[in-house]
Amino acid sequence: MPRKKEFDEYEVLQLAMETFWHKGYEATSVQDLVEQMGINRGSLYGTFSDKRALFLAAIQYYDQTIITAVVSVLHAPGSPRKAIVDYICSVAERAAADQNRQGCFLTNSAVEVAPHDQEAEQKLLASLQRIEAAFYDALVDARAQGEIKSRRDLNDLARFLASSMQGMRVMARVNPDRDALLAIADIIIAALDS
Repeated sequence: MPRKKEFDEYEVLQLAMETFWHKGYEATSVQDLVEQMGINRGSLYGTFSDKRALFLAAIQYYDQTIITAVVSVLHAPGSPRKAIVDYICSVAERAAADQNRQGCFLTNSAVEVAPHDQEAEQKLLASLQRIEAAFYDALVDARAQGEIKSRRDLNDLARFLASSMQGMRVMARVNPDRDALLAIADIIIAALDS
């Protein structure tokens, strides 16, 4: 009879994601993972099969938790423009407050792993596209309510906003100056009316 799992899979995925986020995929060893997750190697391999499969599961977990939260913020009731502006400003504030300068798990993973792992690339792309789609939906609503003046193609504007959020997090890894990041946020927000 197989042994019953003695851990919560979502809790260990959270810990695995944090480990990959902090160290990067290549620099994270299986030993790092078992220590941080509080499980033994047999449980890691029995549940996830190997480090790469665990990494892919961590990307999926990030999508289900963090990206889902982003989408819900951008789909919040009330003013769609306010939801967009509040989200952009919150990214700048969180990036400035990131003491460890970890940046974004999605962006870090895209830079490190996507160029040579097609399956990881597809999962990361799907998450980025969810963010872009959430911006697009908010932009459509904002335009319909007369809250934005931009006549730009909303698909292009959504892509710009999504990529700008990732870029701001990259910049914060090198220069987490709050004033600089908020100035960047102001310029991004100005695109809603240009």
